[in-house]
Amino acid sequence: MNRTDLPTSIDTAEALRVTVDARGLALVLLAVLACVFALSWAQAFVVPLLLGIVIAYTLSPLVAWLQAIRLPRFVATVVVMASVIGGIGLATYSLRGQMLTIIEQLPAAAGKVAAGLARLQIGPIGSLHKLQSAATEVERATLQSADGPRPRATHVVVDPPKFRLGSFLWASSLGALGAVVESAMVIFLVFFLLLGGDTFKRKLVTMTGPSLAPKRITVHVLDAINGSIQKYMFMLLTTNLLVAFLTWLALHWIGLENAGAWAAVAGLLHIVPYLGPGITGVAIGMAAFMQFESFGVALLAAGASLVIATVVGVFITTWMTGRIARMNPAAVFISLLFWGWLWGVWGMLLSIPIVVIVKVVAQHVERLHPIAELLGD
Repeated sequence: MNRTDLPTSIDTAEALRVTVDARGLALVLLAVLACVFALSWAQAFVVPLLLGIVIAYTLSPLVAWLQAIRLPRFVATVVVMASVIGGIGLATYSLRGQMLTIIEQLPAAAGKVAAGLARLQIGPIGSLHKLQSAATEVERATLQSADGPRPRATHVVVDPPKFRLGSFLWASSLGALGAVVESAMVIFLVFFLLLGGDTFKRKLVTMTGPSLAPKRITVHVLDAINGSIQKYMFMLLTTNLLVAFLTWLALHWIGLENAGAWAAVAGLLHIVPYLGPGITGVAIGMAAFMQFESFGVALLAAGASLVIATVVGVFITTWMTGRIARMNPAAVFISLLFWGWLWGVWGMLLSIPIVVIVKVVAQHVERLHPIAELLGD
């Protein structure tokens, strides 16, 4: 190599050298950990707040439509909230008999399933268990004959804590009271957000400063978030109704009793990704086994429920989510895992709206473009 080529090689090496800001990276990691801890600590406040915002975004077009036909904002908000709450109450009241029957049958169904599993142990599994017990007895007898009589061992038995019905009922009452309080908080939050209309939007635009460019970016971000959340909630409603309808068709064809109630449960729990369909499939399988006393029919009913939820969730929901937000499926699944770990079922329910909001904000902020690229398809 000539000496004239040496400076060029050195410049190339210096250009390829990557400078790592260790202090900045450490600060970013500490900030992320602090945010995660704060979100976990403030779950009781943040979850109802986000849930109320998402529901308000979903119902705001109805209020705007009522305003367009000359109704005042307050009257339109009251009509929408009363219609939604009344519709949920009417649906619950119409299915109350089937729901009570299902709840009453669950203990008996669990007992029948346990008895059926015990009968299955009479076959090869039970024979293997007997052979293992016989081999253990032979080994014990061989050791005793070889070493002579051994001193009698002392066994200490620790009684497990007894079940106290009063403590269970008290804890259940506190849990139900907490759920009622949180539901009331969400209802009032949705009402006031709908009543306020574009007040917060105008305040956020005003807070960006006198310059026109930040105001325009803020308006675009808020409009994009509004449209994405409304489209996602419409997709969620459509897919849940489709799951309920297909589940009702399958269970009605099998001949399962209370097929309408089970279909409503399947559509409602389909809101929770992965966990909801699994719980529904197990419960439907138990109900089918109790009615028909056949593991084949129970597996058919549970399998039909799981197949319907999987097909609708994997194909239709994924396709519609991709059309709405252009999300990366791997990023969506990682988001489900993270928010489910952080907030449980509520985190899994709110994970996709949160990721949609993050992606929309990142698309309009230059420094956050790598995050938008990471979340995009």
